[in-house]
Amino acid sequence: MRVEEIMTTKVFTVEQHDLIDRVFFLINYEKIRHLPVVEKGKVIGIVSDRDLYKALGPKSNSNAIESSVKNSELHVVSTRVQNIMRRGVITTTPDAKVSEVAGLMAEHKIGALPVVSNSKLVGIVSATDILRVFSKLEQLRENREKRIAEGTGHS
Repeated sequence: MRVEEIMTTKVFTVEQHDLIDRVFFLINYEKIRHLPVVEKGKVIGIVSDRDLYKALGPKSNSNAIESSVKNSELHVVSTRVQNIMRRGVITTTPDAKVSEVAGLMAEHKIGALPVVSNSKLVGIVSATDILRVFSKLEQLRENREKRIAEGTGHS
């Protein structure tokens, strides 16, 4: 199985000069955990929900969140993506084998890899995507074993 078969092609991205409030919005409202950082279509970094929450700090003692005394609105301080992004991103290609990508992600403790073709971002593959495929394959295997045990496996 190849990465292109399981990757997400609708990828939300940010640029290094964007404010982290954009990251906060995308992570919380689009329900995503990884945002490639791009410059002219090329991946130059990645920001995860963990990077964001680390930058925001503990809720009770944060310098990254300002609270207004007059109301209960919270405003993320003007920090730029370049200050929290991870550089030197490991990427993959659409034709890479999912099994190899899964091993790479486990080895480096990475939750998602940008998928690049001709130096341009074309998708993202996450641990969730891989687990979803593994679950389906395992269910098929278990159903096959059950049919064989019941004597209906050769139909």
